[in-house]
Amino acid sequence: MSDRRELRHHGAGAPASRSRDRSRRGDLLHPKLLSEIGNLELIARQVLEGFLIGLHQSSRRGRSASFAENRLYNPGDDLRFVDWKVYGRSDRLYVKQFEEERNLRAYLVLDVSASMDWASDEERLPTKLDYAVMLTACMALLLLRQSDAPGLITFNDQVRDHHAPKALRSQGSAILGALASVRGSGGTDAGVALDEIPARMRRRGLVAVISDLLVDPAATLMALRLLRHHGHEVLIFHVIDPGERDLPTAGEAIYFDPESDEEVRANSGALRSVYRRAVEETLAEWRRELARMGADYHLTPTDSPIGGVLRQFLDRRARRRR
Repeated sequence: MSDRRELRHHGAGAPASRSRDRSRRGDLLHPKLLSEIGNLELIARQVLEGFLIGLHQSSRRGRSASFAENRLYNPGDDLRFVDWKVYGRSDRLYVKQFEEERNLRAYLVLDVSASMDWASDEERLPTKLDYAVMLTACMALLLLRQSDAPGLITFNDQVRDHHAPKALRSQGSAILGALASVRGSGGTDAGVALDEIPARMRRRGLVAVISDLLVDPAATLMALRLLRHHGHEVLIFHVIDPGERDLPTAGEAIYFDPESDEEVRANSGALRSVYRRAVEETLAEWRRELARMGADYHLTPTDSPIGGVLRQFLDRRARRRR
């Protein structure tokens, strides 16, 4: 209830009808409220519907200048790229499609290890895995809506599930079905999943990794460099719970690793500043190393509305293609 009141409070001063419209937009809802809907397909479609409404209010740039072909218009496409000459001849809406945009093949690589199945405040936040599943579902449907070909790999310390990229309507149902059944378990080895992709996707494509990055950094960066060497675009969504950036203000506590069951007793007040500094240094190192290889890094807190993450995803892709 507090989250709902907060959403209404932030809309104060706007016309009542507009405020109600915004509060119904799934892409603006707090992730915890979304997760309580329960039906993953309904969540993804609500987020995507609101997201596409939001796209109409901003310009989209970054198209390649190399024209390839026309395709049928889909709701949410930028009207600036409608081929009006074809419309005049055929009375049907087509969108100009450009060489690098034609049937993009993409792998969504989702971490389903035990460390993902955690939330610092179960009343206020979804688990990292719940958030990552919702984000992955929305990205899959968005790619299909753009006539692209999404695929899915889920992994912990081994590959758990695999769906090859396909630009078919049935692919959405297949991916959503796989995502709805994931459970967090086991350790984490991102390399075991990433190493498979060059052989499976020989044409240049997109690889989006959705993970809390509690991984072996050296092995993971090596696998990502190989993907970049093969010409793939690499995006990292670093899913982080707000409670992972700061320890509680004071008190003795036992901290445990859900993947190894190791425990450490410590006074959080005494370690708080040291811990915060270590976390920020780790985040900076990921950002720096990924930028060095030409990959995009998105820090993705689990209290961030998913629509904002999707907009950041599209904006950064557009800037890369200019």
